[in-house]
Amino acid sequence: MATTTQTVTATLLSTVFSTVSATTSTAAAATSTNRATPQAGVLDGANPIVYNASNPILLFIVQAAIIIIFCRLLAYPLRYLGQPRVIAEVIGGILLGPSVLMRIPGFQTNIFPTSSMPVLNNVANLGLILFLFLTGLEVDLRLFKRNWKVAISVSIASMAIPFGLGYAIAWGLYHQFSDEPGTLPISFGVFGLFVGTALAITAFPVLCRILTELNLLGNIVGVTVLAAGVGNDVVGWILLALCVALVNNDSGLTALWALLITLGWALFLIFAVRPAFIWLLRRNGSLQNGPSESMVCVTLLLVLTSAWFTGIIGVHPIFGGFLVGVICPHDGGFAIKLTEKLEDFISALFLPLYFALSGLSTNLGLLNTGITWVYVIGVIAVAFFGKIIGGTLSARLTKMFWRESVSIGVLMSCKGLVELIVLNIGYQAHILSQRTFTIFVVMALVTTVATTPLTKLCYPLWYQQKVEKYRRGEIDWDGNPTNSESSRDRESVDKLNETQVRRLLVYLRLDSLPSLFTFISLLGGSDASNNDAIVVGKNESGQEPQPQVEPPVGPPRRHLQVHGIRIIELTERTSSVMKVSEVDELARRDPVVNTFRTFSQLNDVAVSGQVAVVAAASFPETLATEASETSSDFVLIPWGDKVADDPSTVVSATSSVDRLHDRSHLEFVYSTLEKAVCNTGVFIDNGFGGAASSAARGGDRPMLSRTISVMSMHSARNGAILPVADKSHRIFLPFFGGADDRVALRFVLQLAKNKNITATIAHFTWEGSDATAEISRPEQAHGGYYAEDPTQAAIKNKVAALEDEPSAQDLGLLATLQSSLPAALADRVTFVNITARGKGSSVLDSVVECASKVVGQSKNAGDIIVVGRRHSRFGDNGAAGEASSSSYDLSKTIGVAGSHIINASPKASVLVVQATSRDAKA
Repeated sequence: MATTTQTVTATLLSTVFSTVSATTSTAAAATSTNRATPQAGVLDGANPIVYNASNPILLFIVQAAIIIIFCRLLAYPLRYLGQPRVIAEVIGGILLGPSVLMRIPGFQTNIFPTSSMPVLNNVANLGLILFLFLTGLEVDLRLFKRNWKVAISVSIASMAIPFGLGYAIAWGLYHQFSDEPGTLPISFGVFGLFVGTALAITAFPVLCRILTELNLLGNIVGVTVLAAGVGNDVVGWILLALCVALVNNDSGLTALWALLITLGWALFLIFAVRPAFIWLLRRNGSLQNGPSESMVCVTLLLVLTSAWFTGIIGVHPIFGGFLVGVICPHDGGFAIKLTEKLEDFISALFLPLYFALSGLSTNLGLLNTGITWVYVIGVIAVAFFGKIIGGTLSARLTKMFWRESVSIGVLMSCKGLVELIVLNIGYQAHILSQRTFTIFVVMALVTTVATTPLTKLCYPLWYQQKVEKYRRGEIDWDGNPTNSESSRDRESVDKLNETQVRRLLVYLRLDSLPSLFTFISLLGGSDASNNDAIVVGKNESGQEPQPQVEPPVGPPRRHLQVHGIRIIELTERTSSVMKVSEVDELARRDPVVNTFRTFSQLNDVAVSGQVAVVAAASFPETLATEASETSSDFVLIPWGDKVADDPSTVVSATSSVDRLHDRSHLEFVYSTLEKAVCNTGVFIDNGFGGAASSAARGGDRPMLSRTISVMSMHSARNGAILPVADKSHRIFLPFFGGADDRVALRFVLQLAKNKNITATIAHFTWEGSDATAEISRPEQAHGGYYAEDPTQAAIKNKVAALEDEPSAQDLGLLATLQSSLPAALADRVTFVNITARGKGSSVLDSVVECASKVVGQSKNAGDIIVVGRRHSRFGDNGAAGEASSSSYDLSKTIGVAGSHIINASPKASVLVVQATSRDAKA
């Protein structure tokens, strides 16, 4: 009995425990199921790369970071091959896609899962809409109107032939790949229309960057390609809109209605929205001063509204964004300034995502059959030869040369960004399968990569220069000068006899305007004595005085002609490229150029000013070309704080060490002197014209002492600056002999014609057998630029010293100028002879000592030390271009004498003069 009772009790307890355990487990499971997401993230053990539909931002950040970093790493080496960044972005997407990295197990599942792609796709498409808006801003219809004849002929021919060939090859593509997965059953007409459009369109944004890199935007080839590219772009988008409308609508009649509504929307934007938009911009001041924050918001709302409208009628939303960009005004630089506010964010984040998505959809593994590769080669051949033949023949009919015509055809074959956008639209609309999409992506990459090298091959720099001289009538087609022998001899005699600077080219910089203005006023006023005399006479009644002009005595005055060029650095930004195409308008409203024009005209100087937008490496070549085209006698280059000069940035204080030893600026000055085609001067300002001294420029701030409060310091710093009472300038020229010193001497004497200038010309006679022994270069001890065999260096120095000895020509020039000085100059120009003994550094110390006794002795309008650049006895090895440009320092750039004087911190500005080869032989 007891045993039975124990058995029943054990069974009951076991049942109760089992029930309780089951209930507890069920409750725990329910609790676990209903539990909130861990808020500590990875601290609670959460996986940071697992896609969560309710919080997709975490995985999106990882995806965006991988794409951007990967594309940037690829863009760096491709940039040195002259390839646009879109190539790196597409190749990066291909490498991240099923062709390479997605073959790694788990890569796609964890990094690019299929469920996360809609989020990435939405962000990329938003960026695409904004990018097409910027593309519309970049399209300047005024360029098309100015060159409409050649633009229409080239545009039509370069579209018609590739469109026809594309329609033909589409027949084979349609019957070979139309039944593949991912495609819709469409008619051959629609498929042929899409393929023809894809092969006929030209990538206008990439084309602008290639033309800019090749420095062709101001060339007849560049202008023709840009004008034709505008028409090509607009027509291509219209054809693509028609194609998408036909695919997205069930019947042809519906597609026609969609196209007509799109046309009506475009007309509404042009004739209704655009005038109201411009009126609002003028009223807001954004058209004159750049878009305000509210106007940027209004513009973006217009873009999104237009994109939404074209999307709901069956046309892709990107067309709406493009149309708003086209209607935006270019007056006052509004389009450029608006682009500057948007471009960096779009190009840095949105575009890499979109074009990487193109690569993710590209599977090179599908190109696995012989017939597929036949079509790959066929599509590439059609894309190349259709464009090249059409562009070449049409350009040749406009009487261009063959090389120019072929170059236009090659440039028009560029695909790039626009082609990839077209292909993605076709892929999303299920017109293209993944295999045909990959075929066309390969074609786009090949044609874009080949554009730059083929253009360089067909249209080299030497040919461009030859054609320009031929069109100007300077040479015949064989390269022979067209001038007669007698006229050339007469021009040579005139140039040798001309010792005065009559045409001055000035490199305009915002941070150097005060010193440049002083120089122009001194040179422009040097012939003031030849002005017409204004006297007061009486009329016939003898009552009212009236001004009369008395004829001048002697020959009529020749006005100084000053040509100013402002160089703006060209970058990869869209706004920078737009500045190149609108450079004429930019020159009319550039504040630095306009200030220069006004000041020069007020000082009775003939003036012209222009703006050039070029890459930083092309600054020296641009100055040399401008000097040649303007037949300048002298080029004045101010030494700035940096190579690029942007008036929109705040001028920051720069120490004298950073200012004089910045590598990029040293390289710029050295290259400019190396490429110089006329006499050139490098001016290092130190308070010339009453400007801030080098100490102030160097950022030396007043120290806060106990007796000066912050308010009192602020008041003193912002107090009114009184004008300089003493308007005089003192000039000191150490003359050792040589071509550079002779040009410097003539330049000083021309400046001395101004009554406010007194000059001291110190002729140094050097006594010493080993003058160069003590002049050393910093790189010699480290095997740098100047490292060479000591024996060869000694031979060179001896030969150079003999060539640089004061020649009979130097002594005769000094004697002639000293004896023939006009009476007006004799009182203000002093010639002194100084005998220098010892080694090179001792002589230069004597120069500094003598200069300190002449300049910086009073608070006047600024003094100058003028010095020749090259003196062989100091170790300056001949002409600027004789040495390698692998290393730069101050003494190499402006010469040992100039460097020694500047390092001595004189209380004066320094002008370093280099003679051109013509004057070296004079």
